[in-house]
Order: sequence, then C-alpha cells, then structure tokens
Amino acid sequence: MYRLNLNKILVILGVIAVIMVAVFLTWFYKRDITISNKQEAKKSVITGLECENATRRPVAVMLAGDKEARPLSAISQADLVVEMLAAPNGITRFMAVYQCEEPKEIGSVRSARDGFTDLAGSFDAIFAHWGGERGALERLDGQVIDNIDAMKYEGATYYRKKGIRQPHNGFTSFELLWGKAKELKYRLDNKFAGYPHKEGAGAKNLANLVDNIKINYPDPFGSEWKYDTKTNDYARYRDGKKETDASGGEVRAGVVIVMKTISAPLRDQYVDVEVYGEGEAQIYQNEISISGKWKKDRTSISSKLYFYDFSGKEIEFAPGKIWIEIVAM
Repeated sequence: MYRLNLNKILVILGVIAVIMVAVFLTWFYKRDITISNKQEAKKSVITGLECENATRRPVAVMLAGDKEARPLSAISQADLVVEMLAAPNGITRFMAVYQCEEPKEIGSVRSARDGFTDLAGSFDAIFAHWGGERGALERLDGQVIDNIDAMKYEGATYYRKKGIRQPHNGFTSFELLWGKAKELKYRLDNKFAGYPHKEGAGAKNLANLVDNIKINYPDPFGSEWKYDTKTNDYARYRDGKKETDASGGEVRAGVVIVMKTISAPLRDQYVDVEVYGEGEAQIYQNEISISGKWKKDRTSISSKLYFYDFSGKEIEFAPGKIWIEIVAM
C-alpha cells in the first residue's frame, strides 16, 4: 500500500515537472521570438525610422519647383529632399530621394543639373530625370552614376498627364522606375552608409531655441518651416499655408538643414551650385539649432555628404525625414 502510494506520488510529481518544463519552454521561446522580432525591425540609414525596404537602393527623382507645377505628387513620401537654385531667375528645383515608400505617382519630373547629379551620387541613388542641362546630361549619358532619363524612356517608364501644360506634365511611379532599374541591370542593394541618429533632444536654451526657419529664396520660391510640438517635427509653409502634395499629404521633416555654398551663372540659363568642398551649415531638429559645417570630398562623386559640428564630430540626426535647403551666395 505504501509502495503504491509512493508510485502515485512519483507519477504526479513527474507530470507536474513535465507541465512546468513545458510552460517554461513555451515562455522562453515566446520571449526569444519577441526579442528576435524586435531585433529584425529594419531601420532606414537615411531617416533612422523603421523601414521594410531599408536594404534597398534609394531612387532620387528630379522634381519641379515652378509654381505652375504645385502641388507636386509624392514629395511628402520622400525620405530625403534637396532643394536648390536651378536658374538665375530664382527658380528652385527639388531632388526627392525614395527608399522606404513606393509612390504610385511622382511628378512633375524635370531636368537634371550637375549639383543634383553629384548629390544623387552621395546618397548612392539611382537618378531619375527628364533630360538635363547640357553638361550634366553629357556626364549622365557617360554613366557617371546609374540614371534613368525620360528622354530615352518616355511612354514606358515616364508618361505625360493630360490636362497639364508642358513641361509640367511629366510623371512616373516608383514601380515603373524600379522595373526599369532591374531591366538596366543596375545594382539594387543599398551601399549608402547613411547618417547617425539619436533619440531625444539636446539641452534647450535661449541661444539655440528656434521654432521658425525662413528659407529666403526669391519669390515665389521662398518657404518657412514651423516646429510642431505635438509631433516634434517641422511643417513646411508657403504663402502662410501648410504645404501639401497632390494627395493631401503634409510636407514635414524631422531634420531641416540649411547648407550654405557658392554659385555662378552657367551659360545664362542655368546656375552652377558648388556641392563639393565644405561650407557652413545650420541643422534644425528637436526645436533647436546646431551650427556646423558640411563636407563632400571632391575626389569621388560617391563621396558622402557629411555634416559636422564645430568640434569635428558628425552630427547625430533626430529620427525623421530630412530636408536639405541649399542656399547659394
């Protein structure tokens, strides 16, 4: 009788032990899966935000700055945007860099300039454009960087929308551009090192607190960036109103950079903007302003565009979309 009870007790203890081990293993593996999922969340090297396509090579698209072309399609979806002068009369142009999102319509697409070409190289981007200034086009035809020119692929990769006056009616999509990049056998994986990112704001004081940034391009190309305390980023304004793209998406950035450089007239119709060497830069993020400098090595088109503070340390950006406003003196 005693032996029978002992056997029952041992069986019960064994069952309890098995159940406890099973419960522990279930918890342990769930814990591992959770940790693994967190580790697998990819982040864009451009924005520092979660991005399913973080290993994909960026695509940079030239966009119009003309008032007639507004609102632009998909500019709010770009991970990074560069704006600079394109002509002596003050017209600016944009280069929108896409990695994370896949806009169904991008435009209006416009012609290339040397400065934009060189910066597309900095971001390791496939460069999409509709023709270009003569010198820039010669370099692009010589494959200085991988590029997709609408002058060669209109009707297939690019199209013209009805009801919009030329030259503002040229459009494309991410899918069309990516398909052409595959067809041309361009490298599709990203090699851009990206920018360092850091959560949290630095110390705020009266000297560095800035909640309004004016970009003084000639009218009607000037703009303002206003800090939004609710979202900890900046909304872009034109004529006192928030700027939106054609889909109604607000144009916003977590980091706004004013990059100062020099420029010179080029054959009367164009402006040659210097993007090699170094110069002053003002970085706005988290409602504060950081003084520093930009630098790009002129020995290679693929050299990264760096931003340093005055101690020589690369500036850590707040996670978010980046806008670089190049102001040429």
